[in-house]
Amino acid sequence: MCGRQISVRAMDIALFQPDQPQNTGTLLRLGACMDVPVHVIEPCGFPFSARGLRRSAMDYADLVDLRHHLDWDSFLDWQKNAGRRLVLLTTKADSPYTEFRFRPDDILMVGSESAGAPDFVHETADARLIIPMVAAARSINVAVAMAMVLGEALRQTDGWPQSGSKDAI
Repeated sequence: MCGRQISVRAMDIALFQPDQPQNTGTLLRLGACMDVPVHVIEPCGFPFSARGLRRSAMDYADLVDLRHHLDWDSFLDWQKNAGRRLVLLTTKADSPYTEFRFRPDDILMVGSESAGAPDFVHETADARLIIPMVAAARSINVAVAMAMVLGEALRQTDGWPQSGSKDAI
């Protein structure tokens, strides 16, 4: 969707069948700011359109390298052909992300906000990671969870984007 050139082996983030446009917009903005391609895997729980993206991602829609997949199989074909490792962020894991060794070409994936990722996604993932949290809490918002884990993954792999502004936060 964007004309920038991205490294073939850049870390990517993926959203499996997102159902909240606000979180999708937040994750598109995260991808744009961190120079990380974002994969959206349909079906979404909202109309997925250029107009909707502009509304939810605001002016960041033109900055993000968006890769749209019509279904799980098309994403899986792309992932396997690219030879990339799929790392699923899930509450159904035992390995904390803080103890995981990330690679620069990993694909970090979150499931849908309402249902998470189904068993077939869990079975396909090369790694399943959890964010440690208090036992009484059910889960962390997918956009917040992705930002936490992506930050650690970029730190480990020295994959931070080159900052063009001294005003960056």
